[in-house]
Amino acid sequence: MNRKMLKRAALTVALGACLGVIAPSVMAQSANGAIAGRANSGDQITVVNKATGLTRSVTVGSDGSYRLSQLPVGDYSLQVKRDGEVDKEPVAVNVSLGGTTSVNLGGGSSGNAVNLDSVQVVGSRIVNRVDVYSTESSFNINREDLARMPVPQDLSSVAMLAPGVIAGNSSFGGISFGGSSVAENSIFINGLNVTDFYKRQSFSSAPFAFFEEFQIKTGGYSAEFGRSTGGVINAVSRSGSNELKGGVSVTFEPSAFRSKADDHYYKDGRTNVRSSHDSRSFTKTNGWASGPLIKDKLFLFAMYEQRDTNSGNTNAAGNSWTKAESNNGFWGTKLDWNISDNHLLELMAFSDKGDVDSDIYTYDFASSTIGSGAPSQSTASSGGTSGSVTYTGHFGDNFTAKAMYGINRSSSYNRSPADALCDYVTYENASYGATYRAMGSPVLGCHPGGTVVDHEDERIAKRLDFEWVLGDHQLRFGWDHELMTTDRKTKYPGPTRKYYTAYGTKPGNLLDNGAVVPGGVNAILRARERADGGVFDIKASAFYLEDNWNVTPHLMLNLGVRMDNFENMTTVGTTFTKQDNLFSPRLGFSWDMKGDGSTKLFGNLGRYYMPIPSILSYNFAGGLLDEYTYYALDGWNQQANPVTGAPYMAPIVGAQIGPVDQSQNIAVQDLRQSVDRDLDAVYQDEAILGFQTMINQAWSWGVTGTYRRMPNAMDDMRINALCGKRHGNLWPIANPGDKLTLWGTKAQGCAEDGWVTIDTSKEGYIKAGSEEIVGYSKPKRTYKSIEVQIDRAWDDKWAFNASYLWSKSSGNHEGPVNSDTNYADTGMVQHWDHPANNQRYGDLFNDHRHQIKLRASYKLNEMWSFGSTFTALSGGPITAFGVTWPDENTAVASYTSTGSGGGTGWLCVDKCSGAWQDRVYRYSPRGDFGRMPWTYNLGATVTWTLPVEGIDLKASLSVYNLINTQEVINVAARYEGQPGVMRDTFGTGTRWQAPRYAQLMVNWNF
Repeated sequence: MNRKMLKRAALTVALGACLGVIAPSVMAQSANGAIAGRANSGDQITVVNKATGLTRSVTVGSDGSYRLSQLPVGDYSLQVKRDGEVDKEPVAVNVSLGGTTSVNLGGGSSGNAVNLDSVQVVGSRIVNRVDVYSTESSFNINREDLARMPVPQDLSSVAMLAPGVIAGNSSFGGISFGGSSVAENSIFINGLNVTDFYKRQSFSSAPFAFFEEFQIKTGGYSAEFGRSTGGVINAVSRSGSNELKGGVSVTFEPSAFRSKADDHYYKDGRTNVRSSHDSRSFTKTNGWASGPLIKDKLFLFAMYEQRDTNSGNTNAAGNSWTKAESNNGFWGTKLDWNISDNHLLELMAFSDKGDVDSDIYTYDFASSTIGSGAPSQSTASSGGTSGSVTYTGHFGDNFTAKAMYGINRSSSYNRSPADALCDYVTYENASYGATYRAMGSPVLGCHPGGTVVDHEDERIAKRLDFEWVLGDHQLRFGWDHELMTTDRKTKYPGPTRKYYTAYGTKPGNLLDNGAVVPGGVNAILRARERADGGVFDIKASAFYLEDNWNVTPHLMLNLGVRMDNFENMTTVGTTFTKQDNLFSPRLGFSWDMKGDGSTKLFGNLGRYYMPIPSILSYNFAGGLLDEYTYYALDGWNQQANPVTGAPYMAPIVGAQIGPVDQSQNIAVQDLRQSVDRDLDAVYQDEAILGFQTMINQAWSWGVTGTYRRMPNAMDDMRINALCGKRHGNLWPIANPGDKLTLWGTKAQGCAEDGWVTIDTSKEGYIKAGSEEIVGYSKPKRTYKSIEVQIDRAWDDKWAFNASYLWSKSSGNHEGPVNSDTNYADTGMVQHWDHPANNQRYGDLFNDHRHQIKLRASYKLNEMWSFGSTFTALSGGPITAFGVTWPDENTAVASYTSTGSGGGTGWLCVDKCSGAWQDRVYRYSPRGDFGRMPWTYNLGATVTWTLPVEGIDLKASLSVYNLINTQEVINVAARYEGQPGVMRDTFGTGTRWQAPRYAQLMVNWNF
């Protein structure tokens, strides 16, 4: 069989897979670009897509302007017909994702080549160097650019090439845009929103080789985009063309290409984290095919990717070995039908579904020996299938309509054969680690660990978008609607369904349930029982209207408004909370200062709203059992694992200490006490002012200033005095520091049953002991930045980009997550669990004052090319969190756990073990203990190309973190364990930079 027959066979198989998956349910919206500029009135501008033959024409208006919108991303040939004569020299133009390429066409005599006033020609193409039709702050990069540099193959790594985008708290992942938390971003693939709506910290993703181009919106985005107070990742997939193509790429990351991670110890020599024996190998094979099913009409792109990952790692103590394997197939496909030059239909589908099987063995760290006994086993499943269908219609020169329908699915399952038989038992390394190692570091409990989770999410998305050009006005308007459904059940494993943790302690220590550790008790066991479940819907819809008004030929105003509506439902379909008519104005301008598209001054003012994640509906509209019981730990006895027969140590549960702590339970008897009746949505206001100019055809530079403020928050907050009298804790979803309206009862001390409104900035909480009535601090988060960037476009020889960003992120809350104490339940963190938690304003977790980013690529000759990236990031602040505060006889944060409870800025310095009234405190501002170190990350790529004409074969070796820096990037922030007793773990590392690793990729395209 010859190569052509192989290609057609592969294409036929791919088409069958595409139609088989898409036909029942999945369909989405496309993402495009535009060409616009100025020419002589009456000129006819025609563009032809070089890959598909798609042809669009427009006649220049009486004002001398023209625009060709909703063009698929790619290279076009532009030709002008002037005074009845067709220009002899077509112009090559590149259309980028979400951008408008400016092509200004000067006058000329009939039959002569059109003069280009624009100076945006790089190589042989006009590229979008300065987009004078945009008022937003964004960054574009395509797959060819990425292939020349060492960039990990995932959307987050691409986004972090943009100034102001950094990794969030590595304990729970995600990325931060402009000082925002990791739970505030939106991600789109071909216009389909694929953002996780349960916690909003992750997203669905197709195979990386499925993508053609990426646009990273860091601010100022138009009224079309919403539901984000961070940033937007907008990606578009590859498509088929008139040329029959195929390819195979293999990526290798063998364990031998990876440096060893460092082991880390506390100051007294105790083990903190052992990871030097960890290993990981990864292989990925991707095959793709594309081409015409009907020339100039119907095109297919399809790929399949097999990923094989094998890893091994010890736990922090180094006494267990987890062997994890995943062998999963991922796929993506795109079908484009040019019904005519004016009517297009696109279908897209992809899968990111996969499983990871884990076996946990005993391990001897000193001899690097894995135990011979049967392992504990578990399986984690994640991902799903997603897709969309999009219709685009052009009606005359001035009106365009687009309709999209899409489905985004994801799931998460954790399973083990030990789920029904074994409780999960562990220990806290900081307080009990020495005792545990003195026991010989045995296996504790017979469950491999984790929560039993059944989770499914589904988003059904619909969009209508219209564009209408009326003289100097480009009107854009539309509607979108999303129905998001979460079906989730969680519990701890074992017959008791409790999660047991051993802690070291001493008599007289306080516990979180208010009890005191009795005499003779030096170790305790905390049993946590947590269970929840239900099916919950969220409805989100929006209308938007936008006018891009060319006030003069060189000044454009962007006047937009967006109206969002959010509604979260209960398990029975009634409304849990609803926010209507959320008015988001957007005002921007772009001044083409020289009139040739080479220099612009731009600015933007806008408001952006955040929806409520479904985790809040799940816990507060469905109820949450979350109870803690404390016992004396009377030692351990050996038992046999009922699944594997291997020996393990089970705790001997002693006498219960104090009552069951039920303060975290969330009842569902009366939803009127679960959510503020007049709950306001979270929003952020933003202002941007920037300047950008071309130095010559390849070089450009710019400077941008950004200011953001988030003046409100939404979270669960503790209310123990709704009517000014103490009662049991209520945990309503509310706006801290603002008015709160809940249903009050006589049993709570109210005069009568009915709605009660209080100002939570002044009341809502009564201190235990002093009986003082206090409120909560007003939420505040601000971000200021100045960015300077210089860029040289790729001209088939070299490219370069450098940026420096100074920024300051300050306030008293990070947002809907709490990175300081590693708490990731969006909207349910400890910011407002106690009035002491957010008294202090100052530098926030994502405040990295200085950011430097460089990237470059260079082609030595037809055989060798090189690329590099470099990032230098100043360290974040180190903030101390105490456990009590003045004038109260109760805990502000957990006495036992280092990972829960919010913490206070008040640190006890004298008479701390005596009566609470006598304690002396020192106030500790945010960042009072300095900053973490600068981090540096250097990457390098070398690419070899087979120097044989007609054969496209390349091999690339990329090295990440070339200098192998492993600086600390997160530290333990819990300062006190007991009042006045500093934890010896405070300020010590909890996360570090990943060590150096290398990746070999071989590509053969045919």
